[in-house]
This record gives sequence, structure tokens and C-alpha cells, in this order.
Amino acid sequence: MNVSIRLAVVSSIASAMLLAGAACKGGETTQPANPKPPAQPSPSPTAPAPQQKAENTPPPAAPAGEAEKPAAKAEVTPEAKKEADDLFASLCSTCHGADGSGNGPASAAFPVKPASFADADFQKKVSDEEIAKAIVGGGAAVGKSPLMPANPNLEGKPAVVAALVQKIREFGKQ
Repeated sequence: MNVSIRLAVVSSIASAMLLAGAACKGGETTQPANPKPPAQPSPSPTAPAPQQKAENTPPPAAPAGEAEKPAAKAEVTPEAKKEADDLFASLCSTCHGADGSGNGPASAAFPVKPASFADADFQKKVSDEEIAKAIVGGGAAVGKSPLMPANPNLEGKPAVVAALVQKIREFGKQ
């Protein structure tokens, strides 16, 4: 393939990946400087105070100097596995290849080849937590290529991320 065509293909793929990342974030690029919270009616003296939902509260940050503990492994359900398989086929395989060997169609013109999940050295060097962090935060989050986009839409889907980690580990067993 002609070099200029390769560059055009890579440029198109990179643009699509960046746009997909923006779409995953809801497409929002700016927020109002000082958004006003909606007016809340004053609770009556006899009405109980409203309860806040615990699932919307972020976990407390670790005290300074303490390392973050690894997250508990999420249970991989059949639904999460299906979603992970679909995501791998539509997104990850573009660069990492359908067989996980790092030979996806977009990889041909990359300056740094995507990781081969079938490589025994890769499987030994990387932890499940690092793989999960790369999936959600992108390559730059783990000191790898910034061409690997982040998937912030998976932050609230630990079972899907765990299923993707399992899938990556399965490539190493082939």
C-alpha cells in the first residue's frame, strides 16, 4: 500500500477513535463556568431529611502517601462477556487484531506496534490491574502509546472490563 494512503488511513482511524472517545464522554467539550444547582425546597420541620444514594458518592481518596489497593475483581456475567466480545470485535481488534496478535488493520502504519496479547513476555510483564487501567484510561494511563484511546464509558462497568481482561489473558493461552 502506498505510504500516503497508509497515512490517510491511519489519520482517518485516529480521528475516528478520537471522535469515538468524545462520543463516549457524551460529546461534551465544555461546561458552564459556574453552573447553578437547581433550587431545593426547604424541608418542612416534620419531613425527614432526604437520603443521598451511596452509589453516586465517589469513594474517598486514599490518604497521601498510601498506595491504592487493587480493586476487587468483578464477577463476569454472560452479559458482560458478550458486551466485552462485541467491544473487542468492534474496537480493540482494529489495532490488536481479531486474534490479539497486534496485527489489526490500523496497526500497519503505527510507529509503535500494538501489544500482541499472544506474546508470553507480554502476559508475564503485565498485571490484570494494568490491563484494566489501559482499557479504561488508554495507553497513556499506563505509560504506553497515546494512540490507544481511553474508554471512560467502561468506568462504571467493572464486569465488562474484567471480561476484557479475561479475553486478553485467553489470547496468551493459545
